[in-house]
Amino acid sequence: MKYKYLTILILFHIFFFELSNGQGYYKDIFMDGGIKLTSMERLPAAELLNLSIENFASTRYSSTYPPTYEDTINQNNLIIGSRNDINGILLYPDGQPRFRVVYVNGGIATSHGESLGEKGRQRYRAYISAGGSYVGTCAGAFLTAAGTIKADTVYPRDNYFGIWPGIARATRLLKSSTGMFIEKNSPLLQYYDFGGDLYIDSIRHNGGCHAYEEELYPDQTEILLRYDHPAQEGKRDIYKKISAWAYKENEYSGRVIAIGSHPEAIAYGERLELMAALIKYAIDGNGKTRLKDTLENGEIRKMYKSTYDNDPDFTMIGDKQYHHFMVEIPRNAKNISIEVKGALDYDLFLYLKKDDFAFRSNYNFLNLRPGAEKSLFFEDLEPGTWYLSVECNSTVEAIKTEWGYKYLGETSVLNGVPYSILVKWE
Repeated sequence: MKYKYLTILILFHIFFFELSNGQGYYKDIFMDGGIKLTSMERLPAAELLNLSIENFASTRYSSTYPPTYEDTINQNNLIIGSRNDINGILLYPDGQPRFRVVYVNGGIATSHGESLGEKGRQRYRAYISAGGSYVGTCAGAFLTAAGTIKADTVYPRDNYFGIWPGIARATRLLKSSTGMFIEKNSPLLQYYDFGGDLYIDSIRHNGGCHAYEEELYPDQTEILLRYDHPAQEGKRDIYKKISAWAYKENEYSGRVIAIGSHPEAIAYGERLELMAALIKYAIDGNGKTRLKDTLENGEIRKMYKSTYDNDPDFTMIGDKQYHHFMVEIPRNAKNISIEVKGALDYDLFLYLKKDDFAFRSNYNFLNLRPGAEKSLFFEDLEPGTWYLSVECNSTVEAIKTEWGYKYLGETSVLNGVPYSILVKWE
């Protein structure tokens, strides 16, 4: 069928030609170096992969010093939320993940979990459940677990995230390094061959953990790596204990990856490739794209609700986010129109795709005109299932500070941009 349409406005900006796997997210990585965690300025693997990143860095790490008041306020505002961003930095107004993956540093797991409080820990759980992925090293690995074990007794950990419902056991190996055996069928091998010997040497280790006992593993747990460290008299034997693992609860949740050692700071060689592979596998495990609803002929869909309303299918859109809808176009439909009307001073883009989710890199028709009002019109259209998406192209200005990033500019977008969408035909 030959398509006839009266209004499709396409602006050939440079971003039009950039195909991004990260479409629908504000940025790729959020690096948590918060209270009682190591704070890093750089993540070499993110640079290798050319991924966008923001971080939070506390000013105190040592167990000797309590966090400063400023640390606590900054961390709470970022993770739990504030008046300017009631959902916190990890989540969009409708509860969907704002970053593709969160990386949590080493440090003191229990202290960091306690510093977040139950509201902060719940933000992490909600982020994973909604489809965001996670990589944790050392303390970040401990924090994934539902509990730990000591003297053969399992202790539940309410101050951990519990995003992997398994048990993490301390290695008791301090200020050392280990080799790691790569599992023969490890999914990490799809990214790098690591020299072809299924082995990575000399990975820094300082009090990390291993996954405890295979019979206690939750379903969907994948073994990625095992420790190569000789047994020593009077020391805990960790030889071939599981040093890195992955877990993905369902197709809509994100992938959780934990490693008991520290490959994150290395800027060369197989250890750098290891950290890059962990991040790539996490990102490839982002949750399946979610559909808001099916639109009906002539019915206006109003996306005006706030996070506080707890009604995500009608909640406002966030910065760089997509909202996806579906519509069934019947045979012989004529004069099909699609209209989006949003709040002034924001840029909302409109995409249309047959039989698949519509993105800037995957569409049949689109309207990228500046502003919040968009329309597409067709005298006729191939019958069947069509997917519509609305993208909020407006975002904040991120300014780097000594503790992380401060948002300026259109910060109201953090709490969402209201809009309506209408599809009608004769």
